[in-house]
Amino acid sequence: MELANFFYHWNTINVITGVLDLLIVWYVLYLVITVFKGTKAIQLLKGIVVIVIGQQVSKMLNLTATSHLFDLVIQWGVLALIVIFQPEIRRALEQLGRGSLFKRYSSNLNSNEDKLIEAVSKAIQYMAKRRIGALIVFEKETGLQDYIETGIPLDSDISQELLTNVFIPNTPLHDGAMIIQGSKIASAASYLPLSDSAKIAKSLGTRHRAAVGISEVSDAFTAVVSEETGSISVTFDGKLRKDISTDAFEELLAEHWFGTHFQEKGVK
Repeated sequence: MELANFFYHWNTINVITGVLDLLIVWYVLYLVITVFKGTKAIQLLKGIVVIVIGQQVSKMLNLTATSHLFDLVIQWGVLALIVIFQPEIRRALEQLGRGSLFKRYSSNLNSNEDKLIEAVSKAIQYMAKRRIGALIVFEKETGLQDYIETGIPLDSDISQELLTNVFIPNTPLHDGAMIIQGSKIASAASYLPLSDSAKIAKSLGTRHRAAVGISEVSDAFTAVVSEETGSISVTFDGKLRKDISTDAFEELLAEHWFGTHFQEKGVK
């Protein structure tokens, strides 16, 4: 009887540890996808999945040469992946050190979303009317710490006055991008990657190329004010929307910054 109980408990422990093992693996995969989400690395991950599937299919069909080729690609591809994914790996390790990798993205947004949107909108309108060039990036799921570190750290509350003053011409912080994390201005005068897309009109300047560039490597939402025309543009998902109205800007900002519809909040 005691022996039967021993085996019963042993099987129960195996089941529990097996389930725990599976949950850990799935959670690690989830964290990897979270780190890579919104970056070019996610496309490479899709390519890896295709290679692995191709390897298994070639083995099932006894395609010796093809299977050997896939084995070589996987064997030597590990080193290439370390080089290619270096920024994402470093970001993941930094988040692990800060303990932020094991919690869902939290931007510490204030409950007063409408005032934040209104402050940004009024600042954008003010600069657009006076043709003050501006580039403001709103961080979402993809971390922008690498780009924040290229600028001047601020860690300031968001206000219309501060947003406007940063971009006044010939001031120390006006050249470069302002990056907003949650409800804080993380940095100003930050450098962003420039897009080399041929779809961007040659008449557009560095600000617009930088805005498209950051949207190609992350899921960030970016607002641009042209100093030549005073027009307002936004970028997200690698796309550029030019000459949008104030109402359209407010609604897009609310959707991408807070995940809500601005008009539903009754703010004008």
